[in-house]
Amino acid sequence: MTLPASLDRPLLDEAAGRLIRPYTVSGGRTRPTAELDLLSLVMATGSTPRTPLGPEHAHALALCPGPTSVAELSAHLRLPAQVTKVLLADLLDCGAITARAPRPPDTPTDRSLLEAVLDGLRRRL
Repeated sequence: MTLPASLDRPLLDEAAGRLIRPYTVSGGRTRPTAELDLLSLVMATGSTPRTPLGPEHAHALALCPGPTSVAELSAHLRLPAQVTKVLLADLLDCGAITARAPRPPDTPTDRSLLEAVLDGLRRRL
């Protein structure tokens, strides 16, 4: 999906700043309908949303052809993380993206994997 030139950057005025306020982008909503962490990875599914969504939704969708974190999308969209989560939850609800939660901190790490990484680093240094 290619973006029109007008979506390559947020609508900005040099003196006034952003022309569309973040709460307008999310329709005034402050809570997403899905649990998304800043480290959650989202990815476009390739299916087109059935309901018409705003240009920010299209921009967010175009930015995640591969796994991309919510934090990274927020930075690219130049929107607060909470607003980005609302947009992504809308896309998740209509099946346009999938989301995967980050690995829980209490999940044990595979020791053999860590040893292989350490061994590889030692060989390179």
